[in-house]
Amino acid sequence: MKKFLARLAPKMPRCYVQTMVLILAVACMMTPALAVDDMWTVANRIIVDVYNKIAGISTVLAALMSAVAVIGAKVSNNQHKSDQAWDWLKRIWLAWVIINGMGAFLAYIRPLFNGLSTIQ
Repeated sequence: MKKFLARLAPKMPRCYVQTMVLILAVACMMTPALAVDDMWTVANRIIVDVYNKIAGISTVLAALMSAVAVIGAKVSNNQHKSDQAWDWLKRIWLAWVIINGMGAFLAYIRPLFNGLSTIQ
C-alpha cells in the first residue's frame, strides 16, 4: 500500500488540477434553460396536442374501416357474412368512442376538476 501511495503522490496535484479545470470548463459551457411557462402548463399543452393527433388518426382509421365493413356487408352473398360485417362495424365505432372518450376526458375534462379536492 505504501508503494502504491508513493507512486501516486507525485501525480495527485496534477490529477486534482486537471479535474478542477474540467469541472470549471463544464460549468462555464453550460447555458441555463429558462422556461417561459411552468411544467404543468406545458404538460397540459402536450396532452391536448397528442390527443388531437390521436383523435384525428383514429377518426380517419375508423372511417376507413367502417367503409370496408359496410362494403363487406353489402356485397356479401349470405346473411352470416353480412351479420359479421355489421358486428365489426359496431366494434369499430365502440373502439373509436372509447379511445376518443378517454382522450377527451384527459385533455379537456380532467383539468376542470383541478383544485376541487382541496379543503379550505
